Amino acid sequence: MGAVKASTKNSSEKTQSLIEKARQVLKIESESVAGLIDRIDETFASVVRALDQCQGHVVVTGMGKSGLIGQKIAATFSSIGVPSVFLHAAEASHGDVGVLSRGDIVLAVSNSGETEEIVKLLPTLNRIKCTLVAMTGNPASTLAKRCDHLLNISVKEEACSMGLIPTASTTAALAMGDALAMAVLDLRGFREEDFALNHPGGSLGRKLLMTVNDLMHTGDEIPRVLEDANIYDVIKEMSQKCLGTTLVVAPNGDLRGIITDGDLRRLIEKKKDISATVAGDLMGTNPRCIKMDHLAEKAVQIMEEHSITSLVVSDDGKRIDGLLHLQDLLKAGIN
Repeated sequence: MGAVKASTKNSSEKTQSLIEKARQVLKIESESVAGLIDRIDETFASVVRALDQCQGHVVVTGMGKSGLIGQKIAATFSSIGVPSVFLHAAEASHGDVGVLSRGDIVLAVSNSGETEEIVKLLPTLNRIKCTLVAMTGNPASTLAKRCDHLLNISVKEEACSMGLIPTASTTAALAMGDALAMAVLDLRGFREEDFALNHPGGSLGRKLLMTVNDLMHTGDEIPRVLEDANIYDVIKEMSQKCLGTTLVVAPNGDLRGIITDGDLRRLIEKKKDISATVAGDLMGTNPRCIKMDHLAEKAVQIMEEHSITSLVVSDDGKRIDGLLHLQDLLKAGIN
């Protein structure tokens, strides 16, 4: 019994030790990021303005863990419309430096500022006449001395107890990269629509870019009957087109009304004999319409507001351009 208690105690102590270690890591890293706040100065603002006005590409470079952070920074810049690529510092001297051209901004991420592969690139960057922004934790380093703009990301300590594994330093670099990107975003007056243009496959992109025209049914896919069509022809058209509705049109094709499967159910509930009913007797005469260039998201709002599942696509309420069903919107991820 004593052995079991001792084992339980040891397990509990080990668990508490793990919890404390994790908390310590988070404390060190959060303090490292907070320590950057007072370093946001005119130099930072100058870098933001340079990024905003860059006529070429923003080329982020780094090695090891700093390189991985650099890849994320480059991806973030691209997502807000700043053309950006990541250049592996080691591969640069073996031909990849060809991605650089005059007018580019190079953002070099190196905690030590003495990363051999980056230092070797400096003469080439100078010859090409790129603007060099150094993001380093060593303001006295070779990289810091030879850059055009210095962003100091030094930290007091790494979260690693041995001080060997990049932890707080990479977190600080990532945070500084995000600060740059968000400042550029604010300077440009970036809108949701701008973000969507760079994320057409995401849910926001679908909501902000997809229009009614992208989803509507057209031509023979649209169920239609004339006003004098008998009830059986109405049911047949609705069944064949599988949209739970049919439009009622004049001989010239102009919109007259709409019949839904709900209208049919209510008719059957009221009458035992429906054989004498024609489309004109049953149709609703005020179908909801939307224009084809309106956003698909607006169609969802209209359907929800009026508790309907279909919208006629029409500019003037007469000429029929298409028919949009709720299922089309749901399949496209617009909800």
